[in-house]
Amino acid sequence: MNMPKKLHTPKRFGLLLVGSLVLLVVCMLASLAFGSRTVGWDELLDGLFRPAVQSYEADIVRQRVVRTVFSFMCGAALGVSGALMQSVTRNPIADPSILGVNTGAALFVVVGIAFFNISTASDYIWFALAGALLTAAFVFGIGSLGRGGSTPLKLVLAGAATSAALSSLVMAIMIPRSNVMDQFRFWQVGSVGAGTMDSIMTFLPFFIGGIVIAILAAPSLNILALGEELATGLGVRIGTLKLIASFAGVILCGAATALAGPIGFIGLLAPHLVRLVIGADERYIIPMSALTGAILLTFADVAGRLLGSPGELEVGIVTAFVGAPILIALTMKVKVRGV
Repeated sequence: MNMPKKLHTPKRFGLLLVGSLVLLVVCMLASLAFGSRTVGWDELLDGLFRPAVQSYEADIVRQRVVRTVFSFMCGAALGVSGALMQSVTRNPIADPSILGVNTGAALFVVVGIAFFNISTASDYIWFALAGALLTAAFVFGIGSLGRGGSTPLKLVLAGAATSAALSSLVMAIMIPRSNVMDQFRFWQVGSVGAGTMDSIMTFLPFFIGGIVIAILAAPSLNILALGEELATGLGVRIGTLKLIASFAGVILCGAATALAGPIGFIGLLAPHLVRLVIGADERYIIPMSALTGAILLTFADVAGRLLGSPGELEVGIVTAFVGAPILIALTMKVKVRGV
């Protein structure tokens, strides 16, 4: 029996984990310090640890704390969501945006704005989750039709076709309604700048629940990687495992998309980079994808502020600019099963 190779010792994984945490702290400090107004070290300490100090710079730091925490949570959620979807579909280029989940969430948010006058974080998150779940179920259902059941190629094609169709519906709803277009266009770009403490608290139960389910499912996902027939012989309930792992991935992606907009490529890049470094063990990939996704999104947010100064480039623009050529390179190099 060929179990997944343990390419790295726990000690090495620990070193990588510590290195990632250090890099994350650096990115978060940069997020607190840089923006339309750069603050110094003393002002940073005033904003973080000296509540008695009341100054313009200290207030800026305190406001950026919420944005930085929100960026960390969204990046971690998208990274884990991508890792789960790649594992379930056995497709190294699968992620929420490629499988159409982001677009499904966007459609339901537009419907909520246009017909139900939603405007709060809690409203956005329930509509987005409903859209993400229904779209994921539809894509997996379409991708499972025909001979051979679901294959990586069929799932990607089903996701691309579904995403195109839903995007058309989004435009059909928005164009006749200028008020919906005004409200939606800022959300559609993808940004962590609008994050508030209410957003964080609304996001928190979905974030914790999705991460916990992903970690608990990791050992079984390792067995699934050996092949469905062997996994079944070892006692893994394939359908149940895929359903649970997909559900965790969808609620993480849907909740993040509801509050920050459809930010692409983080769910693709984070787990792919992790696999290049630490191998194929999901017990390591899932926590490291969370850290890597948080690092990538926080760094992209800081880069957008610096590149767009004195304004800022939305983080969704930065991730798309960097992620699109990488996706093309991966598509050219990776042999997708079923091609």
